[in-house]
Amino acid sequence: MKALCWHGKNDVRIDTVPDPRIENPRDAIIRVTATAICGSDLHLLDGYMPTMESGDILGHEFMGEVVEVGPGVPNLRTGDRVVVPFTMACGSCFFCQRELYSCCDNSNPNARLAEKAMGHSPSGLFGYSHMLGGFAGGQAEYVRVPFADVGPWKVPLGIPDEKVLFLSDIFPTGYMAAENAEIEPGDTVAVWGCGPVGQFCIRSAWMLGAQRVIAIDRVPERLRLAETFGRAETIDFSKVSVYDTLQELTGGRGPDRCIDAVGAEAHAWGTFDSVVDAAKAKVGLGTDRPHVVREAMMCCRKGGTISMPGVYLGFLDKIPFGAFVNKGLTLKTGQTHVHRYFKPLMERIESGEIDPSEIITHRARLAEAPELYRKFRDKTDGCIKVVMTP
Repeated sequence: MKALCWHGKNDVRIDTVPDPRIENPRDAIIRVTATAICGSDLHLLDGYMPTMESGDILGHEFMGEVVEVGPGVPNLRTGDRVVVPFTMACGSCFFCQRELYSCCDNSNPNARLAEKAMGHSPSGLFGYSHMLGGFAGGQAEYVRVPFADVGPWKVPLGIPDEKVLFLSDIFPTGYMAAENAEIEPGDTVAVWGCGPVGQFCIRSAWMLGAQRVIAIDRVPERLRLAETFGRAETIDFSKVSVYDTLQELTGGRGPDRCIDAVGAEAHAWGTFDSVVDAAKAKVGLGTDRPHVVREAMMCCRKGGTISMPGVYLGFLDKIPFGAFVNKGLTLKTGQTHVHRYFKPLMERIESGEIDPSEIITHRARLAEAPELYRKFRDKTDGCIKVVMTP
């Protein structure tokens, strides 16, 4: 089959690879009908994620048709259309029983690698390094799905792929981020980053009762989408001070809730910390550029909450912990417990409350993936969200 494979920093290619096969009774084989490029895939392209190996198949946002199931998968049949969560879950461990699916104890066969870096291992992930399982991803014609008796969600008849594909990751990720922000009716919510996850953070903030949502970015088309799809006020950080503008907009109090939807590769406009972060990354002294974390801690009102769906990879420095502690802030993070959100978010799609496909800017064949990765990373050609069909 054809698949998009990682071969090193800035080197992804379409290769011919062996077809997947059933390896465990709880496996299913899915013929991929739609797959997307996620912002966190760019950390792999840019070479920031350790334990990647040449030839690894990328992609963790995908859906498709079941073509084969193992004997331990009674809930799926050949021909079922399913969306597959990017996080794997066994369904029975301490964490799965508490619906903390991305913390699953049993789905990462390389847990010892992750424990060395993080203390404990999160769940296995599709297409996202050997530290997180070494599983082949879904930017391919076919994919093996472990724990298929727990993960894949059947798609109701009549709903096109594009409306439900993002239930695999970015819609639940945005919703969980808004949930983690502990939004109360009447709150002002500031969202850093107007990429795909940021767009769903914005919409989810409204769903959870925000009175006002302010979105921060510098890319014109992303800001426009935040205003149209998200109905948010916007700040272009390349033109004004984010701190000063947020204080002015909130009467000096600061936003009640702040969401970092940017993560490890934050850009900033001429700030000292961003220059230091970039220099350290350039010479290999650091990976993450945590400008947004710092800024959110300074901007958030006293007693407020910071939610962090953005992916971070290593050790952060120059974090204003004095401000964090003395302002009495709360920080909530985590990979998304996707399984928990399938049903309620599918209901919102079916009711017409939201059409996730409105954020798609580029539709293409999988063969075009290498060029689209670069367009997405470099923010050229108005590229916000790419969906591909094998």
